[in-house]
Amino acid sequence: MALRWREPIIFADKEFNYTIASGSQHERLDKYLAAQKGLTLSRSQIQKLIEDGQVRVNDQLVPAKYQLKIADQIKVIVPPPPVNFTQAEAIPLAIIYEDNDLIVINKPRGLVTHPAPGNRNHTLVNALLAHCDHLASLGAPLRPGIVHRLDKDTSGLIVVAKTDPAYLSLVQQLKERTMEKSYLALVNGAIKNEQGSIEVNIGRHPVNRKKMAVQAAGNRGKTAYSEFRVIKRFEKYTLVEVIIKTGRTHQIRVHLSHLGHPVVGDQVYGKKDIIAAKGQLLHAYKLSLTHPESGQRLSFTAPLPADMAEIISRLK
Repeated sequence: MALRWREPIIFADKEFNYTIASGSQHERLDKYLAAQKGLTLSRSQIQKLIEDGQVRVNDQLVPAKYQLKIADQIKVIVPPPPVNFTQAEAIPLAIIYEDNDLIVINKPRGLVTHPAPGNRNHTLVNALLAHCDHLASLGAPLRPGIVHRLDKDTSGLIVVAKTDPAYLSLVQQLKERTMEKSYLALVNGAIKNEQGSIEVNIGRHPVNRKKMAVQAAGNRGKTAYSEFRVIKRFEKYTLVEVIIKTGRTHQIRVHLSHLGHPVVGDQVYGKKDIIAAKGQLLHAYKLSLTHPESGQRLSFTAPLPADMAEIISRLK
């Protein structure tokens, strides 16, 4: 299902019914429903429906971990998505690729990915609503089709789903780490090794809740894994490629700062620098994924922003 933003929309509950046959017994209820293509819902969304009493087995409420039995009758009621009040805005987009299932954008530095409280306009989503005649309903109301995000001051490639099946496929690729995302970053100082990896837990800063921080062993936080290699060395700076295997908030910026080599221009995790960068010099330059419909492997690249390229050129 996809939301068409240029037409009046009338939403109603949808009902799905399943009868468990041999081969599906003993499977968890939430896992079974998440695999049903007609539902096009993620496992977490299925679990939310179960918690809200929208799923019944043999006309009884059961938990998500319920183990199915042969001949069980399952009824699922899917309520309509929340009404989207996000306004379409005619903001220019640098489109790298587009078809009926997805769109790949080269996001400029300074553009927020999606609306949030206190910042509901002038975002990538506002621009997409003006450009696309449909986006995936999943992620709504403020993040329709948004599979992953880039920080406001990070430029580069971002993929957005235009249909619900595409959304679920891309989210699964992220989860299984088969979607590959590579970044270029200009960092302070000379990184010692030519290549390496960083694997430390990242969580909210204990004092400044707007920041992320490396978490000590045993503390809260989520595993974050990045790989890097040196592309070019300068007198006081290093240009590195960073490949992320997880997608934690501010992951690259926190990891590089943890190494002692913060991204040039990073106002949160960096330091004052003689380079007058307009923003952090971090660019998502390469993206590889499997097309949700055709199964074809696709790879995209985006050139460096002009100011970042000019700064690097000066350093040479």
